[in-house]
Amino acid sequence: MLLKLQQIIVKPGQQMLLKDISWQQLENILEEMGDKRAARISYSDGWLEIMVPLPEHEKDKELIGDLVKILLEQLQIDFEPFGSTTLKNERMSQAVEPDTSFYIQNQAAVIGKNRIDLNIDPPPDLAIKVDITSRTRFNNYEILGVPELWRYTKQGLEIFLLREGKYIKSQSSPNFANIPIIELVNEYVQQCLTIGRSQAMRNFRKWIENNL
Repeated sequence: MLLKLQQIIVKPGQQMLLKDISWQQLENILEEMGDKRAARISYSDGWLEIMVPLPEHEKDKELIGDLVKILLEQLQIDFEPFGSTTLKNERMSQAVEPDTSFYIQNQAAVIGKNRIDLNIDPPPDLAIKVDITSRTRFNNYEILGVPELWRYTKQGLEIFLLREGKYIKSQSSPNFANIPIIELVNEYVQQCLTIGRSQAMRNFRKWIENNL
């Protein structure tokens, strides 16, 4: 018996794991799911995981993404934001969707593009995952060659840098050299939750003006 994708319901905060999914089946599933959806996918060597984040996950994702955009703009660093676009490479049999992503050093290579194909395009310079209910699976990002991965959990921000094909934990970000990015993200995400986003972002801009 075959089921249509619309018949499968994954509740927020839960995951569904499917095995023996071919690359063509993955492409069909992504097309059927469409771009405007809450679910995220992770695919590796025939295993497909479909995850639906909780509302607080989406809020943290937006806040951290906004902080990164403000910092890059205030520093006058050119960048291209790609949100949760699907990063995939058929040759490597890998696909993953970060919560948000940024091209910084490689921004010129993706100007004007709406979709990313890692068979020909470079990976984003920075990918961000918010982990409220599940742990980020580093393997996809390592194989796809994403040089910097941020993971935000209830305990705060963690930075991982790709070194010889494996992620190592770091206290700093090469994309924001000499900036205490972990402390900043943790502080201003908390401010957003206590005094509201608008005031927190004004405070963040003021901190940049006074310190950078």
